[in-house]
Amino acid sequence: MTVMRNGNTTAASAGPAFALLGTVQLSLIFTLTSLVVPLPHIGREFSLGRDDLVLLSAAYGLAFAGLLLFGGRVTDRFGGRRALDAGLLVFGVASLAVPLAPGPPALLAARFAQGAGAALAAPAAMAVLRAAFPRTAAYGKAMATWGGLSVLGATAGQLLSGVISAVTSWRLAFAVPVAVAALALALAPRLLPATPAGTGRSPDLPGAALATTGITLAGYGLVRTDAHPWASAAVLAPLLTGAALLTGFLIAERRAHDPLLPAGFLRDRRRAFAVSAIGLTAAGTAIPFLLLSLHLQQDRGWSALQTSAAFVPFAAALLVSGRAAGPLVAGFGAPAVTASGLAVAATGLALLALTGLAPDIPYAYGLLPGLLLLPAGAAASFAGAAVLATHGVEPQRAGLAGGVMNTAMELGPTVVLAALLTLGSDTTSLAATAVALAAAAYTGTRTG
Repeated sequence: MTVMRNGNTTAASAGPAFALLGTVQLSLIFTLTSLVVPLPHIGREFSLGRDDLVLLSAAYGLAFAGLLLFGGRVTDRFGGRRALDAGLLVFGVASLAVPLAPGPPALLAARFAQGAGAALAAPAAMAVLRAAFPRTAAYGKAMATWGGLSVLGATAGQLLSGVISAVTSWRLAFAVPVAVAALALALAPRLLPATPAGTGRSPDLPGAALATTGITLAGYGLVRTDAHPWASAAVLAPLLTGAALLTGFLIAERRAHDPLLPAGFLRDRRRAFAVSAIGLTAAGTAIPFLLLSLHLQQDRGWSALQTSAAFVPFAAALLVSGRAAGPLVAGFGAPAVTASGLAVAATGLALLALTGLAPDIPYAYGLLPGLLLLPAGAAASFAGAAVLATHGVEPQRAGLAGGVMNTAMELGPTVVLAALLTLGSDTTSLAATAVALAAAAYTGTRTG
């Protein structure tokens, strides 16, 4: 039974509140990856080339990442519950529009709208979570579990979308975010605590415009590197414009009375390490999914259903390691668990680089070992980094913390993938990602 007193959750209601908010977070990340496996089906249905499919796949993430800082500020200004309801409404309506899209332009617009709703809902969910767990120790335990939800949602998106597209239509995968948004909007008044609006904190519209446009254009430029040379106008124009706008954002934030991203927020060494670990771990899990999905379907001739089945051990290892991550953080500390998780994930990626893309090595020897080690390390890294990133953050800045964390999670795969495209080899790309995670793990040992 849910118990509310003076707008705050009691111990009896914290569990259901976490379950509802965690389901929302899972759904937001599920939607991010739900088009990866069905992309070949969508390309055939709408007669889209690789360039168009890459943009379609990235549209949600571009809007999500570009608006997250603003979403965090809106959350802190108007209150987590209000922002969560608004974000879920936009997210739910847009998710309904995706399967009803009659053509590519409508589908692309719906994906951008989904990302906009998610950018408001994600930091708002973290702000409400902070209110649901007012005690520091309980909040730390909740965040250790929360950290693993994103990679679990991404894995679920990959698996379920592949199964659904193989059995019926890829469009039915979007019943999941629609149902979650509707359920959360219906249950929020009963299960979630009220969160007060901030006082005297403006949304910082100039900073929001610069950050949103800069991140979106720079991300779009990076995405275009998949089909165009780095020196082409298709890449350089959005990339340089985005970089100029982000530079303007940093200058404007120094002069702003109430900046969108306070300068001191990332000066804490542990928080800076946590944010970089989140970005790299997100890249370390997303990139193998993309490369291996294409390899299995295009090079080995596997079906979408077979490809999804290949990642079932990944999901199982993720569930097991995710349950163990919280106690590990409590026992050994967040810095040690984050660094160890990065090292284990790096080992898994190295194994995938050595044997995962070799067509003549059986699945059990070539792919399976890496697909077990990678999620085990990723779950630990996310859990420890989530605790580090939010440690010492005041409740009135919980939305900011959520925005920064999710921005790192969204930008990490885009930036790293764009950098890896210049290497020209999927094997080299996996190996380079493994080296990056190993370097971050070493940095973490010197940070704690």
